[in-house]
Formats: sequence, C-alpha cells, structure tokens
Amino acid sequence: MRWDVAGWAAVALLLFAAETMAPGAFMLWMGFAAVVVFIGVLVVPDIPLLAQVAAFVVLSFVSIQIYRTWFRGKGRQSDKPLLNRRAEQLVGTVTVLDQAIVGERGRVRIDDAFWAVEGPDLPVGTRVRVIAVNGMTLKVQEA
Repeated sequence: MRWDVAGWAAVALLLFAAETMAPGAFMLWMGFAAVVVFIGVLVVPDIPLLAQVAAFVVLSFVSIQIYRTWFRGKGRQSDKPLLNRRAEQLVGTVTVLDQAIVGERGRVRIDDAFWAVEGPDLPVGTRVRVIAVNGMTLKVQEA
C-alpha cells in the first residue's frame, strides 16, 4: 500500500477517534473530508501531495459548513426545557418575604432554599410573585 493512501486512512481514523474523546462534531466532519481524500488518492494514484492537502482543507471547510447549516441545532426539543434551571422554574411562584426588601434587595424562602430578591421596597411578610430571574436573583412584585 502506498504511504499517501495509508496516511489519509490514518488521518481519518485519528480524527474519528478524537471525536469520540472530545465530542462536538467538529472533528467528525474533518474525518469525513479525510475519507474523501483517502478514496480520491486510492482511485487516482498520481495526485500531488500539495493537491491532496488543499483538497482536504477545502473539503473540511465545506463539510463543516454543511454541518453548521443543516445539522447543528436541529436536535430533539426537550419536553422539560427548564429541568436544570431551578430559578427559572420559580417564575410565577407566590411566596412571603422572609427579609424586607430595602433598597431593592431582600430575601424569600421557597421550599428549603433562601433566594435573593429584587423589587420595590416591601415589609417582611408581604406576599410577592416572582416575575423574572436575573442569574440567581429573583425579581418580584407584590402579589
């Protein structure tokens, strides 16, 4: 077997192996480009090395653009999009202020956790509704 054919086969296998170690689909598509160059060198034996490398670069670019255009972000939509976003799950919750809101800062207790809140100045014991989330701070208004 010729060295260039074996070389492109090795490059393709290394790119596929690297994709399994660090998934992200980037190296997968470059591996497909290496396979195409491998097949081209196998079928047409006298392709110069510079042309092989240029073909690999162009095919890698094209295959990655195909991935970005047609495949990225087309995965299944979750039936529970807020599953790992606990703060966002609390929007709409009505609770009682645990600490008065003074200077637009206060605290509430929801279930077993204390949450920092922002909103208009209100005394302790006021019922408030969570209307938005800013990081780990809940924005509230009087309910």
